[in-house]
Amino acid sequence: MTATFLSEWLNLLFRWFHLIVGVAWIGTSFYFIALDLSLRKREGQAQGIFGSAWEVHGGGFYHVEKYMVAPKELPNDLIWYKWDAYLTWVSGFALLTVQYYFNATVYLIDPEVMKLLPSEAVAISIASLAFGWVVYDRLCRSPIGKNTPLLAVCLLVIILGATYGYSQVFSGRGVLIHVGALIGTFMAFNVFMVIIPNQKKITADLLAGREPDAALGLIGKQRSVHNNYLTLPVLLMMVSNHYPLLTGHSQPVLVVALILVMGGMVRHFINRHDAHDNFANFWWALPAAAVSLIAAVIVTTPSKLGGDVAVSDTQALQIAQAHCASCHSAAPTNEAFTEAPKNIELDSVADLRRYDTLIMAQAVRSNAMPLGNETGMTKHERELLGAWLQAH
Repeated sequence: MTATFLSEWLNLLFRWFHLIVGVAWIGTSFYFIALDLSLRKREGQAQGIFGSAWEVHGGGFYHVEKYMVAPKELPNDLIWYKWDAYLTWVSGFALLTVQYYFNATVYLIDPEVMKLLPSEAVAISIASLAFGWVVYDRLCRSPIGKNTPLLAVCLLVIILGATYGYSQVFSGRGVLIHVGALIGTFMAFNVFMVIIPNQKKITADLLAGREPDAALGLIGKQRSVHNNYLTLPVLLMMVSNHYPLLTGHSQPVLVVALILVMGGMVRHFINRHDAHDNFANFWWALPAAAVSLIAAVIVTTPSKLGGDVAVSDTQALQIAQAHCASCHSAAPTNEAFTEAPKNIELDSVADLRRYDTLIMAQAVRSNAMPLGNETGMTKHERELLGAWLQAH
């Protein structure tokens, strides 16, 4: 078994596991926020109960009650919702390692942006995730953290600032995956460093006969809400490397800003609906998301290629052979591949015509291909190849 074969299996297994635990974590986040917003005060409730909800699912009825601090006694089978969050981050970091760190020269580094050694790129990546968490956490703990609108603006500035910083260091793929990894770190560490520790303090106080600090629960709730609003944007960031219209865009800060607004507004609409708010108070969230989506479509619309240039079939094939065929060939020469990725072979003019749309998106309108531009494909060569594709 070759190292490439084993790496592919690691990639597949980590990606599969990451998807499984991520779905579980997001599901519990969506459920508990919806549950929390649907709680109602009812007559005859026991002391200490904040509210309750009646639900129906799977042919059964459920009656759920929430204690804002904790009841006087806790059962032995108390369920802690934490491992899905922990494992999502661990599996995501493992996938980041296998996909981006082990293949830094291909996926993470773009010499046209910054010439880095793989070790330097990995160090910047890890340091940025750790530093980003510290900045975010301290912001939430500062007086700004008590002002929700101001905190939301500051968080937006932090994420967009990180996007700009990544765009000065990494490839287009590296930028968006790291923005997603940074947001994912905020979310997972909210659980690991804040929500669960606070819940453990409340439980310990209760078992020791002390009065639990209600503020600990409120802090945990704040971080849980942050996670809920960041979920939709982070999901799109994580699949962005499949879409060069995002990773190859010249203005990643603008793209990320629109994704954040789009996802955040959709979550806000759903949350306020679950809370049974007056529709007149939150109807605007969906139009705001729609405007962001339309703006994203507009700013990512491919620009018209340059003037008409006569490019022969031979020239187009020579460009493809120089920059594409080392991977996309019946017999790849790139040591990272034993067969053409996605079975796309570009060995003939007929092949170029067959995959013209993909070539245009990946290698002409963006620099997503060649990977890491390791063959040094120039802008002029991309323009020539694009001119040929347009003519055919």
